[in-house]
Amino acid sequence: MSAPFLEANGFGATHRKLMQADASKRYTRLTGGPRGALLMETPDAEYLAAFLRVARHLDAVGVPAPAVLAVEAAENLALVEDLGAASMAEVLDAGAEALPLYLAAARTMAQLHAAPPPQGLPAWDAAAMSRTAAATFLDWWWPAVLGAPPSDAVRAGLDAAIREMLAPFAASGIVHRDFFPANLIPTSRGMALIDFQDAAVGNSIYDLVSLVEDARRDVAPALREAVIREYLAHRPDVDAAQLRAAMAVHGAQRHLRVASLWVRLDRRDGKPHYLAHGPRCWALLDRALEHEATAPLKRFLDAHVPHALRRNPA
Repeated sequence: MSAPFLEANGFGATHRKLMQADASKRYTRLTGGPRGALLMETPDAEYLAAFLRVARHLDAVGVPAPAVLAVEAAENLALVEDLGAASMAEVLDAGAEALPLYLAAARTMAQLHAAPPPQGLPAWDAAAMSRTAAATFLDWWWPAVLGAPPSDAVRAGLDAAIREMLAPFAASGIVHRDFFPANLIPTSRGMALIDFQDAAVGNSIYDLVSLVEDARRDVAPALREAVIREYLAHRPDVDAAQLRAAMAVHGAQRHLRVASLWVRLDRRDGKPHYLAHGPRCWALLDRALEHEATAPLKRFLDAHVPHALRRNPA
């Protein structure tokens, strides 16, 4: 179905190589055309609209991201700029020095967060964060480790704890939601963002947690602190103590949710290799719970989940 679209935009005779395909999208690299481009095939109109909404916003505020070259809304297709093959994650894995890459990511993040979010983004607020945490921790981790589904009282308790923990932290900025090296591409314009269609309105510090408390790779403490300093240097409006508290509470929610997500990927989707990241996520949760701002969630976990059980299923 994409052939007429490609032909109409000068890419009909290109060589095509499938780069990524999953339930939500499919990317094909096009070479030999008027410029480097990717064909993005999206699952539905809603997904495409979300991608285009955020892409327009990033362009307007000067945040590096793939340019949108053409759109075929009837077929849920878009042609986007090809920024290159190597993500920040791939560059790191190849042995590049980490500090310059992470500092570039911090600058892009600060630029993203400094601008008001566009209209029409979904909420990434306490209600949404409570719901998504329950969908992994209670629906998958809890029965896998504790042997039975949680009671209604437990569900209500987790919801109350997360909402109370997050209540003091305004949710009014843009959040990429997956701001980590696999979704960043080093370019001459700075660190570019990809996979931004799930952006939402929430507390922007959630993105900082995603980057420096990565669920998939270790980040050295000194590197973590350097990134935080760089971010604060470019966001003089952000209070440092408030940032630390916001990192703790959003980290606590994220690490609990993602540690349990690995269980769902194992049990439901047959992807046990993700469990290798479990110990890191549980350790990050432990550290987050040391901050007084996370007290509501800490009380809930201490009452219901002995520390020795905070791990992958046996």
